[in-house]
Amino acid sequence: MNWLLVVAGAVVGAPLRFLTDRFVQSRHDALFPWGTFTVNVVGSLVLGLLTGAASVGAASSHLQLLIGTGLCGALTTYSTFSYETLRLAADHARGSAAANVVATVPAGLAAAFAGVAAGRALWG
Repeated sequence: MNWLLVVAGAVVGAPLRFLTDRFVQSRHDALFPWGTFTVNVVGSLVLGLLTGAASVGAASSHLQLLIGTGLCGALTTYSTFSYETLRLAADHARGSAAANVVATVPAGLAAAFAGVAAGRALWG
């Protein structure tokens, strides 16, 4: 049963990631991977909200599997973040590669912390 929840979340998360990435990236001419940045930060916020809710007993383990592991796991993408950073560096866009790391990691962490605080405040 648990694996079905993960699969159901991923069925939504994977296409949402693809569509969001394409939508966001199509609106920017820059080399910077804004689409991947967006899905990673939004996914970190959603996972933070869920974690905050779970910490006060407002999110069941089933919801954590569905949203946390399934949806957020398929929505966010560390591998694409890494690949795009390496590709930027290989294409001699080292400033963009560095900006990707310097922006993505703190923004994702800040979104997760904000999500936890919001989740606790909303459901605590």
